[in-house]
Amino acid sequence: MSEAGLRPPQKVAITYNPRLEGAHDLAVRLRDETLQRGREAWITDDEEESASFSGADLAICLGGDGTVLRCARLVMGSATLVLGVNLGRLGFLTEIDGADILKQLDDVLAGAGRVEERTMIRAGVRRTGEVFHGLNDAVIGRATLSRALQLAVDVDGTRIADYRCDGVIVASATGSTAYALSVGGPILPPESRDLVVVPVAPHLAARHALVLPPSEEVHLTLEPRQHAVLSVDGEADLELTEGDSVVVRTSEHRARLLRLKPRTDFYVRMAAQLGWHRPGGNARPLPGASRA
Repeated sequence: MSEAGLRPPQKVAITYNPRLEGAHDLAVRLRDETLQRGREAWITDDEEESASFSGADLAICLGGDGTVLRCARLVMGSATLVLGVNLGRLGFLTEIDGADILKQLDDVLAGAGRVEERTMIRAGVRRTGEVFHGLNDAVIGRATLSRALQLAVDVDGTRIADYRCDGVIVASATGSTAYALSVGGPILPPESRDLVVVPVAPHLAARHALVLPPSEEVHLTLEPRQHAVLSVDGEADLELTEGDSVVVRTSEHRARLLRLKPRTDFYVRMAAQLGWHRPGGNARPLPGASRA
């Protein structure tokens, strides 16, 4: 029985990163094992359109965090759950190691686990009307290495900063453990709906990050004679020119990740990935400290 009373998935789409050795073979094995258990299952290349996931109750993504990000965008707007299987180096978003997925397949197909809803972001370019959705972040960065970028940041019509910098990141809670973290941003809990605004290498300005509630909109506007690029979840850059404004807010869509481990595993994972534990540290909580 699952924590959240999940229904056992009946239709399973399997996607994989074709650049990873063994990913295709594992996808085939998973498909065959799922079919043998009386469920529908098919393999879709992770570069395909969202239609290839149509009708799936569960999308199993074989790869790394990048594969999960792409999969989350492709199933956006549907009720499809996403299960990340780690075949790469980083595994902040993945839930199961590749060596374990076949052992845990019966549990997954029985409806084990819980749903972790992750806030997505929406970035709209006012001049062109183009809109992009992502799970991690929207980044406005300088177009050339030789020149810093000058831009203004407004929050719901209030000017909060004028930066000369390498770029500005607006991240979701998921993205707070990605690029934003590497430039000094805070870590938000996975299901937080808040946004984080972090400048990248600001010149003669405070480096502090700003945490905003989900109701706020962030306007990023290029000053005259500036050129930049917009990147959402690290995908292909969109060129921006002087006066362009990008509006970033929480998306109406959420990513629904299937989790088999307890919620506290997020902190265990952070501690392991970021080296929070001191070698030899052996302090124990005092009796009753959890209720203090």
